[in-house]
Amino acid sequence: MTIKLKKGIKELVAEAEAEVTTIATEDAISRHGDDDLVFVDIRDVRELERDGTIPNAEHAPRGMLEFWFDPESPYHKEKFTDENKTYVLFCAAAWRSALATKTLQDMGFPNIVHFAEGFGGWKKAGGPIDETKKKQ
Repeated sequence: MTIKLKKGIKELVAEAEAEVTTIATEDAISRHGDDDLVFVDIRDVRELERDGTIPNAEHAPRGMLEFWFDPESPYHKEKFTDENKTYVLFCAAAWRSALATKTLQDMGFPNIVHFAEGFGGWKKAGGPIDETKKKQ
């Protein structure tokens, strides 16, 4: 028997995308290195080891994101609470990052965005790649 979902992933992502700020991949690439931006890779560590990441991106796996951002969480990371920074989330294809951006906005974080096409689009557009985390 197949479960009848109220909403599938397509609907959830579409709803999130309607409420969050999405910047173009080219804009993300051109603004990479700006002092007021922090790129946050929410992919699984195995994806970083396989594909690399964006240079100087912080890693916050999707499963820990809310815990690391929340100042009241026992797992909180100080690097994710600078009110003067805009946090640019990304994943492989911009689906997880849309959902994660929406969740952090719902928590009250005002400076959260993600970029279109995810890391796959970044690579395709010629954005810089840090391969130091890749397993050889």
